[in-house]
Amino acid sequence: MRRLFLVLVGLSLLVVSSVLAQDNTTITVVDANGDEVVIDDASRIVTMGGSVTEIVYALGAGDQVVARDSSSLYPPAVNDLEEVGYVRTISAEPVLSLEPTLIITIPDAGPPEAVEQLKAAGVTMLMVPEADTIEGVTEKIDLIAAALGREDAGADLVATLEADYAAAQDLQAEMTTTPRVMFIYARGAGAVSVAGTDTSAHAMIEMAGGENAVTAFDGFQPITAEAVVTAAPDVILMMSRGLASLDGVAGVLEQPGIAQTPAGENGRVVVMDDLYLLGFSTRTGTAVLDLTYLLHEELEPPLLTLLRADGRFNTLLGAMDAAGQTRLLTGDTP
Repeated sequence: MRRLFLVLVGLSLLVVSSVLAQDNTTITVVDANGDEVVIDDASRIVTMGGSVTEIVYALGAGDQVVARDSSSLYPPAVNDLEEVGYVRTISAEPVLSLEPTLIITIPDAGPPEAVEQLKAAGVTMLMVPEADTIEGVTEKIDLIAAALGREDAGADLVATLEADYAAAQDLQAEMTTTPRVMFIYARGAGAVSVAGTDTSAHAMIEMAGGENAVTAFDGFQPITAEAVVTAAPDVILMMSRGLASLDGVAGVLEQPGIAQTPAGENGRVVVMDDLYLLGFSTRTGTAVLDLTYLLHEELEPPLLTLLRADGRFNTLLGAMDAAGQTRLLTGDTP
């Protein structure tokens, strides 16, 4: 009996030692700036940037997140977290008060003084690259997965991302039209601009088989009514919050020049949830697939596309996915 007791004690100590070894594992990765980052404790994570937060949760590390920035709106569970302000205008003190062991953020985090204050306080910071390509999203997922020791989960996410994007490409191969699309960014009638080249909106339009109707400039700029008419978009593309700021589709059609375009004449305004459309994260493959359905008039968008694009049904979709019942929203099932 004594010998059995000693064996059991020995096994218990071995298990405890193994757990401690896992908890104290040091991981070294190379961040977006090319710097080595040593991570020895990821038990209290602050995520800054919507795509970053989405990836951390998708990897199954949501229970390690203690706070997020205001641009992190997905998955719905993040609404229960502390909010530390907007990623580009953070203040160090509220972040430090949460005693984070790891901050994962994007290179645009700022202001620089706040970032330096966080680093000076000894908090490990991991900068992950921004991306507007499928390859870039894959790199972002791989980096965060490696930093959190969740490479297998990261590989699964990448496989799903690439499969969804391939499905979008297959669908586009059957299309005979290339719609001209104008992306309008709005935060009220007095703050309206359109996306030129070298923008995330331009990238999404092209990945979904469309053509950006505005290529005379890079970035986002206001344009005249005459330029809108000349661009002659077949489709107006907007994010849901931008549409709301203009009081809906009717408000969009009242913007200078819009009513005189093919999109205005046919009322072709396509709207998608902000982070889903331009988040460039784990859902980008399905976002491209859904945008393909919505841009091409000859396609009939399935119910699942309409629900995902809307953005108000994320809790429902998450629950159905967890229950393995998402298939009920596809095909011709009643």
